[in-house]
Amino acid sequence: MNWNSAAEFFHMGGYGFFVWTSYAVCAVCMLAEPLLARARHQQALRDAAQAAADPEEMT
Repeated sequence: MNWNSAAEFFHMGGYGFFVWTSYAVCAVCMLAEPLLARARHQQALRDAAQAAADPEEMT
């Protein structure tokens, strides 16, 4: 597909909003997943350290 201007490229024949919104959602998910995985990993390490310190406290 050929575009004559940047505006036509971003408009994408009327589908630009859907296309660019999809790209944005995908980018946010790809950026958030490693951050959330790191937070879950750190929480698991804290839980394991707490369980090792006081095994009776874990239920």
